[in-house]
Amino acid sequence: MKANMGVADKVIRIAIAFLIAGLYYSDKISGITATILLIFAGIFIVTSFMSFCPLYLPFGISTRKK
Repeated sequence: MKANMGVADKVIRIAIAFLIAGLYYSDKISGITATILLIFAGIFIVTSFMSFCPLYLPFGISTRKK
């Protein structure tokens, strides 16, 4: 796996994940919507720490500076 995520991309993903978690814990979202969004938040966190997004690969996208 070659890193394909830049710093800004990682920061934005982590911020979105924390926002989703905050909405969940303050009971602003619930039910199936909350479950789906929390799964996405988890994926955002994992891909941010790995600096690799599998969805970028088939499209040849890279936000990492060369």
